[in-house]
Amino acid sequence: MNFGIVFSVLGSLLRFLGPMMLVPLGVALYYGESPYPFAVAFSFTTIVGSILSFRYSSSDEREWEKREGFAIVAFGWFAAALFGSIPYMFDGVTFLNALFESMSGFTTTGATVFVDIETHSRSLLFWRSMTQWIGGMGIIMLFIAILPKLGVAGRQMFRAEAPGPKEDQLKPRIRETAKILWAVYVSISVVELLLLLIAGMSFYDACMHTFTTMACGGFSPYADSVAAFNSPLIEGIITLFMFIAGANFALHYKTLYSDKKSLLKDNEFKFYFVIVGLATVLLTLILWRDTPDSIPTSFRYAVFQVVSILTTTGYATTDFNLWADSGKVVLLAMMFIGGCAGSTAGGIKVVRLLLLLKYARSELFKAIHPKAVRPIKFNGKSVPVDIMHAIISFVVIYFLIFLISSAILSIFGMDLTSSVTASIATLGNIGPGFNMVGPMANFSTVPAIGKLVLIANMWIGRLEVFTVIVMLTPEFWRR
Repeated sequence: MNFGIVFSVLGSLLRFLGPMMLVPLGVALYYGESPYPFAVAFSFTTIVGSILSFRYSSSDEREWEKREGFAIVAFGWFAAALFGSIPYMFDGVTFLNALFESMSGFTTTGATVFVDIETHSRSLLFWRSMTQWIGGMGIIMLFIAILPKLGVAGRQMFRAEAPGPKEDQLKPRIRETAKILWAVYVSISVVELLLLLIAGMSFYDACMHTFTTMACGGFSPYADSVAAFNSPLIEGIITLFMFIAGANFALHYKTLYSDKKSLLKDNEFKFYFVIVGLATVLLTLILWRDTPDSIPTSFRYAVFQVVSILTTTGYATTDFNLWADSGKVVLLAMMFIGGCAGSTAGGIKVVRLLLLLKYARSELFKAIHPKAVRPIKFNGKSVPVDIMHAIISFVVIYFLIFLISSAILSIFGMDLTSSVTASIATLGNIGPGFNMVGPMANFSTVPAIGKLVLIANMWIGRLEVFTVIVMLTPEFWRR
């Protein structure tokens, strides 16, 4: 491991992150709040970044290996959460809670330890939502898009940040691909912002909810989340953009600029659409049966919560913790799926589920016809065996982490339902769970050890397991 390269790039990343804190500083000045927390955070982050960057600047010229790419991405995300927690501590939040909230922001999880959200300053809540928007498309992705000197090394970082089963490289140069994806992300964000303004939101609220919708993050400046507006129009707009954010952004680009039918041709997107449709219909019928609501009202709640949980956004328009178990089971299933590869959503991802189902079907076919050769296909192309092995490995490790973290939370006093849903809600970057971590509750009552476990879950889940877990293997540190 060449630590000089790692520290040099981490320094550049912190120098890049520091100036972003000037945005909430401006918000603080606009609303007459103290800019001091962000001024200190900006100064400290920039100074530390500058020291690391200049101290190890000569290391940039050395050759990179994959392990450096993994280390930079993993430690880069953790460093962003660590330094991003500084403004929270100036607001009276303890270090552990500040790190939890910051990690939840950058990883677009949306789990919160804030008990009374509205009591915090507007500038801090703005920074809280802004971290989700930055983390949505990926802070490393933005870093690659802006910093030209990374060159070939950027490819290793790109792959380490988004190690999914398919790589969406739109241009030969990774930097150009990153710029395109961020351009699409910004463009769609602007459209949502305008629509929310037209729907009656204030500019501040529209910005906050655009940030966290497009990032599939779910932070809201209100304890009641989107339910605070009680507006079917606002809910409809947010539902649409959660659905868009949960789809592959590379396909959005292709749909806009090359092939108008790219989304409709993609097997993953079609399966994603089917999952949303079937889950919405099922949940609508359950709510209509179990509550006094009419079918239109049941549909309104059902479609919003299905899309919110499936895309791992985590918004709420009602307290689904009060629903019957049959309704909760539908949402729990969505928690284990997640959005599409190449989206801002977390979770296992629709493409992995689809390929696993195809693999299971193939194995059943082989049981009947052992000599037959039937390749697994995705979008008309055969899926290599090593991709299937990687997917199976991912799912096995993912569930092991889920089970271990659930067990630890239970050992430290949380009930089973809260432990299980808190574990999957953080590992899948979803946000709310059930019982003590429900949509109208928070994670403040989770024991300190439990919060550390959940912080690790958010970090591991956002980087799709391998990028962090690979660093636990002895081989990673050997030359």
